[in-house]
Amino acid sequence: MTDTRPDQPAAARRAPVDASMTLLNEVMHRPLDPGYAAAAARRAAGQTPHRGRTGTVALVALAVVLGVVTTAAAVQLRAPQPGVIAARETLEQEILERQATAEELSARGAELSGEIEQLQGAALSGASADVLDSLQEEGALTGTQPVEGQGVVVTLDDTGGGLSSGATDASSLVHDSDLQRVVNALWAGGAEAVAINDQRLTGLSAIRSAGDAVLVDLQPLVGPYRVEAIGDPDAMRTSLLRSGTSDFLQLLGTQYGIRSGVTTQSRLDLPGRSAPTLFFAHAPETTVDSDAPAEETGPAPGTTDGSGTPSAPHETGQEIVE
Repeated sequence: MTDTRPDQPAAARRAPVDASMTLLNEVMHRPLDPGYAAAAARRAAGQTPHRGRTGTVALVALAVVLGVVTTAAAVQLRAPQPGVIAARETLEQEILERQATAEELSARGAELSGEIEQLQGAALSGASADVLDSLQEEGALTGTQPVEGQGVVVTLDDTGGGLSSGATDASSLVHDSDLQRVVNALWAGGAEAVAINDQRLTGLSAIRSAGDAVLVDLQPLVGPYRVEAIGDPDAMRTSLLRSGTSDFLQLLGTQYGIRSGVTTQSRLDLPGRSAPTLFFAHAPETTVDSDAPAEETGPAPGTTDGSGTPSAPHETGQEIVE
């Protein structure tokens, strides 16, 4: 139904034509809910709602209970479970055991390396000077002997460098590909020996990355990176220019804040590496499958069979020269 006032004309008090007009009439003639209207009337008359003491106490008690339950649930969720604690302790213990094992193996390796050097010295004690010189030269080429001489030093420093706009943290670090490019340019320039942060490079060395860490022969290195190369300084600097490595280093500095420099040194001392472990393989001996049927072979061409008739040579494609 719709509310009508007595002073409204008869045409206005007529019922709506359609029952669906009820909602529109309610919105037009009674926009305020009766409950809100009654509360507004009470406030206008100066009447304030009275809340009993019992209701206030119940509300406070409910709030306290909800707070305690919420806090207990949060603490229970944050507390580690007994199974998680046991697994973590087991993992920590295993890590400590593996570290101790690695230290023992490293010490054993160093001990064996010392014994090998002693045995080599004893074996070469009676060798001629030519043999010793040859071994020294080959050791320098393979990287197992320390060397000294003039050369160049290329430094790449990514510690504390300012980042340009748009640069990310990963791009502001020296990558393995950057060091590979520098080392290849030095080798191309005639470098006789190369080392990165005192890690001597050999023919089997590898410069790789694991995440943000740079590895040289599986040994992690930290910046600043110092690439030392012994050889003709002019030839190596020329190789850096011709290969575009110098321009590449300048690009790293302008875009990513990686500082670099190339200097000539009159004397460099590069350490040697322990003799690498060499692996070899050989082809296995071919064996004949015993299950395979044997091929039937006739008499050799030009020979006689049991009847004394010469065998035909055309089966093997060979001719008999008399």
